[in-house]
Amino acid sequence: MRWLSMQFDAPGRPLQQVWRDRLPEPAPGQVRLRVTACGVCRTDLHIVDGELAATGHPVVPGHEVVGLVDAIGAGVAGLHPGMRVGVPWLGWTCGRCAHCRAGRENLCPDARFTGWQIPGGYAHYAVADARYVFPVPDRYDDEHAAPLLCAGLIGYRAYAMAGDAPRIGLYGFGAAAHLIAQVAVAQGRRVHAFTRAGDTAAQTLARDLGVAWAGSSDTPPAEPLDAALIFAPAGALVPTALAAVRPGGTVVCAGIHMSDIPSFPYALLWGERRIVSVANLTRADGEAFMRIAAEVPLRVTTHRYALTDADRALDDLRAGRFSGAAVLMPERLPDA
Repeated sequence: MRWLSMQFDAPGRPLQQVWRDRLPEPAPGQVRLRVTACGVCRTDLHIVDGELAATGHPVVPGHEVVGLVDAIGAGVAGLHPGMRVGVPWLGWTCGRCAHCRAGRENLCPDARFTGWQIPGGYAHYAVADARYVFPVPDRYDDEHAAPLLCAGLIGYRAYAMAGDAPRIGLYGFGAAAHLIAQVAVAQGRRVHAFTRAGDTAAQTLARDLGVAWAGSSDTPPAEPLDAALIFAPAGALVPTALAAVRPGGTVVCAGIHMSDIPSFPYALLWGERRIVSVANLTRADGEAFMRIAAEVPLRVTTHRYALTDADRALDDLRAGRFSGAAVLMPERLPDA
């Protein structure tokens, strides 16, 4: 069977369409998926733009993968052919280090990541470690389930790090923020959505989703925030967010990459304000968020692209041409 993967060779070059004649075989502990949808994440942009150092070329991007289990390696339990599952960014950990033993496998020094060190979901087929495969809630079809696997999961970890903050600011209202805003609103929090200046589409979407306020990130909030979650990769937002949170508040930097943080006066940090970062996710995060997504009917705003249009999807994301999440939908192969 001939199947397609979109391959990244070097920054500045378009993805290459690579047709393959043999399906990948799952090793012990792995499963093979027939990919039915794959979200396009800003981390994918950081990879193809060379902002995340490549660990070797070529690579197949994509870590918001939804698909059907197609084959199972030895020793896999709890998964079966035909089961619909999702595969996130964190794709493998050692299971032996102190972090893994403590349930903080997101900090494993030898971790490997889907769509970076492990071939990802910009393809008709993918192989994944069965430990990092999650069932996805039935209420979402494949297209709308895909963004849950990173925008949802990483967004949820950032949200959890804010604790029980009743007033939350979201800086960068894209794929992750538009999902976490709905979770926060459903849990009775007051949400302030901050966008790029003039991004009225994102502000309108935020208001439609029930936030208390939406406006430009250069506008101070009308009330002090208890926590601020920064999803935009702009380091200049850190002092802005610090100025918006009350003493004792927390600023959470949710991305894997961010431009340099400019210097700022210590007075912005004083008052036991904290700056923390989010690194990847744990399996417990995945299980907890999928339970929430099953209970809370999240409105997932998507923009559909064919698999062969991956470059266009990445360019549209880079240019901010849409609100919500881009999703690649592989064309079904004739004998799949």
